[in-house]
Formats: sequence, C-alpha cells, structure tokens
Amino acid sequence: MFEIVERQEMAQGTVVSNWVKAPKIAKKAKPGQFVILRANEKGERIPLTMADTDPAKGLINIIYQVVGKSTALFKTLKVGDGYLDVIGPLGQPTHLDKVGKVVCVGGGTGVAVVHPITRGLKQVGNQVFAVIGARNKDLLILEDQMRAASHELMVCTDDGSYGHHGFVTDMLKKVLTEHQDIALAVCIGPVPMMKFCCKMTKEFGVKTLVSLNPIMVDGTGMCGCCRVTVGGKRKFACVDGPEFDGHETDFEELTARLKGYLDLEKVSYDEFKAAHGSGKCSCCS
Repeated sequence: MFEIVERQEMAQGTVVSNWVKAPKIAKKAKPGQFVILRANEKGERIPLTMADTDPAKGLINIIYQVVGKSTALFKTLKVGDGYLDVIGPLGQPTHLDKVGKVVCVGGGTGVAVVHPITRGLKQVGNQVFAVIGARNKDLLILEDQMRAASHELMVCTDDGSYGHHGFVTDMLKKVLTEHQDIALAVCIGPVPMMKFCCKMTKEFGVKTLVSLNPIMVDGTGMCGCCRVTVGGKRKFACVDGPEFDGHETDFEELTARLKGYLDLEKVSYDEFKAAHGSGKCSCCS
C-alpha cells in the first residue's frame, strides 16, 4: 500500500491533493513525468502527472479533479489510507534547457502539471513568465507555488472574480507581444485551451510544448490506447510523451478520442454516486 500522509481539498472540494509515500518513485521522478494509480483491486488504473516530489521524505504529490467514478473513489481515501498500486515514474521528462525567456501557461488542474516544469525552467536559469487561469477564483489552484516558481505570475478568471477578466490566451498574447524574444512556451490544461494557445504561439513563431491526456491503459506502450497524431505520425503518449510539439499535434483527433466513452463513464459515475450515498459501495464495506 502507498500511504496518503497529507490530504487537501481544493477548488470547492472538486480538486484533491494527496502527498503519497512512494520513496523509489520520488527519488527518480523528474518534471513532466507521471504515475499510474489504482485505489483497490476493483479500481481503474488512472494516469496522473506528479505536481511535486519530496525525495528526502520519499513523497510524491498528485492532484486530481473529481470527474468520474475512479476519481470519486480516490476522493474517499483519507490520510492513513493508501493506493493499492502506484507505478512510475513513467513517460519522458521535460527537457529543461536554458533558452532565455519562457512562458508557462496552466489552466484548471493543468496548473498542477505545469508547476514542476515552471520551477525547473527557472532553476536552470531562464526568465520565466507564468500564466494560470480558472473559471472563477474559487477554482484556482497553486497560485502561491506558481508565483514562487516564476519571475512573474499573471492570474486569469473567466468570470473576472479575480485577476484578469478573461482567458489565459489574453495574458499569453500580452507576454508574446511585450517580449518578442520568448524562446519557449509550455501550455498545459484542457484540450481546447492548449489548442488555442498553440494557435497563438504559432503566429508568433514560438516553439510550444503541450502535455497530452489521451485515454491510457497500461502506460508502457503495449496497448496502443493512448495513441495520438503528432506531425502526421502516430505516437504513444505514455512512452513518447506525454509532452509533444503543440504546433504538430492533431487536437481534433485527440478531442474525438477523449469523447469515445463519455456515455459509459457517466453511467458508471452515476451508479457509484448512488451506491456510495446508500453505503453499499465497495469503499464503504
């Protein structure tokens, strides 16, 4: 069992942060890599990018949003409980090179993914501009951590309840316009956000990395479930990624594949909520 030693509910309880005991993973993990977790023997295997690590304490930090049955099951786990399986680190780590000025953009829970990358880019000597956004103030996460990880942080909310009233693309355009020498953009969040960020950075000729989140099963490249098309070629997010050139990514295909099981996922989630509410689910027994 991989014990949860610290737990925090964020963003109106819809997002949960867990610090999990996983010494071997914490020792080897690098920014951009992910783990696959399973709550119990009947649970689904879920890939999550690590938001942080503490090698000295042997801990990894995973942050997830409750969107379906499996993440709802994760939310039932308290401090002292644990995940049956945690496998990793998986995927290719971010190449943290000193390139000059960079901009890192995170939307929603994508902020958790971009956080260690932002910090790493700053640590190697880049001047880092960061932009984070959410639908409203209550849904923002890791603002203090992102401020510490960058030289300048810009915050956006769709409804104007905090920071800039608008989308992260507004602040991204501002940075690209004011700093013509931006060498790299890292944009991570919902697929539509990444898509539109990439359209903008392409206009400015700025290399852009995105972290893709296709449906994944084994995480080792054997099942082929997480295939994406990048530059007209088939890639597997689990072993070739999860980071890819945003200008070469086929976002339309990714969007279509992510919708493949939405109906079944809703049925499963509704059944879980009904069983959990009655105390008849496996996590209550």
